[in-house]
Amino acid sequence: MADQTREAHTGFEHLGIPDRAGVGLRHPHIPAFVRERPPAAWLEVHTENYIGAGGPRLRALEKIRQDYPLSCHGVGLSLGSAEGLDKGHLANIKAVIDRFQPGLISEHVSWSVTGGVYLNDLLPLPYTDEALDIICRNIEHAQEALGRQMLVENPSSYVSFKSSTMPEWEFMAAIVKRTGCGLLLDVNNIHVSAHNHRFDANAYLDAVPLDKVQEIHVAGHFVQHFADEDGTDRVILIDDHGTHVESAVWTLFRRALERVGPTPTLVEWDNNIPELDVLLAEARKAELILSSVRAQHSSMANVHVA
Repeated sequence: MADQTREAHTGFEHLGIPDRAGVGLRHPHIPAFVRERPPAAWLEVHTENYIGAGGPRLRALEKIRQDYPLSCHGVGLSLGSAEGLDKGHLANIKAVIDRFQPGLISEHVSWSVTGGVYLNDLLPLPYTDEALDIICRNIEHAQEALGRQMLVENPSSYVSFKSSTMPEWEFMAAIVKRTGCGLLLDVNNIHVSAHNHRFDANAYLDAVPLDKVQEIHVAGHFVQHFADEDGTDRVILIDDHGTHVESAVWTLFRRALERVGPTPTLVEWDNNIPELDVLLAEARKAELILSSVRAQHSSMANVHVA
């Protein structure tokens, strides 16, 4: 079976991720991608959705993979778990990666497993030396087991820990330096967390190792109002991936690109999933910014040569 799978996939391993705008492949849109080959530069899937030996979903992705570069984005490895990684889950992830040969693989700086119980959320970590040791050990374990470099994504968060001894951007930089992993920079998460925790999103960009960024995410969020104990109205932003990308996030995205150059960019839309045309239109917005920055960088390079 393994030899047949490798043979079936020979010829598309070269489909790396281009420095363009892609979209997440979600279930309602799979038939269109199988039949019509709509104009997406690349696709990202949630790795856990494709664990298994076969079935219609995997057959569909095998067909789609022949036409589109693919990225695998994990949501359940729980890199921040103090008890270490689930070996069975890691083996399942490796099987998906070996089968589909994605151009990039990624996971979250979070935890979601304890005592063998999987929690349906990406929970935050305290930014401490102890937590740093744990997540670095788990990333190194994962990269060794998968035989691939992994990208890690900065989180969106709604609470902070009194025990934290460093800001998030310092924590992210330390992870990348110690493990050799790459960075998946989610600019919507930066915007959301900056609002919720009252830090400067631009200062975050200035502090993280942008030279290690290999993928960027943009997404929508919503505004949640609530009253605190004294009745004062408070506002937090919720990273729900359920609507259009806000203008402030597009602005932060452009600023990030101006620093790192054109980079594979994903438009995430996981809730209230729209018609495919709406999602592709959102990707075209990202593509316009990518093209503008590409031209800007090309112009600067020509001036430097002259």
